[in-house]
Amino acid sequence: MANNVSLDVAIMGREFRVACPEEEREGLLQAVSFLDRKMREIRDSGKVIGLERIAIMAAINITHDYLSSKPIEPDTREYREQLGQMSKLLDQALASQDNLF
Repeated sequence: MANNVSLDVAIMGREFRVACPEEEREGLLQAVSFLDRKMREIRDSGKVIGLERIAIMAAINITHDYLSSKPIEPDTREYREQLGQMSKLLDQALASQDNLF
């Protein structure tokens, strides 16, 4: 079982204590650094005021970037249905071919 560690991190000058498994420590620190940098960029643009609004805009931007880069997972049920329909069509087409020979 993974040992959890507590970390004190700072985002936009505010301190937060977070816990994570020891093996995820570096990843968490990178995530905190990335979030802090994004929030500071939004704040420095001067278009968004207030820590809560900055955090929401950062979350929206990061989520958009993530979803844009991640391939959309196919609906496997829909694909199975389509494959089933195609299989039936092929069976019908091949059955009519049997009559020719």
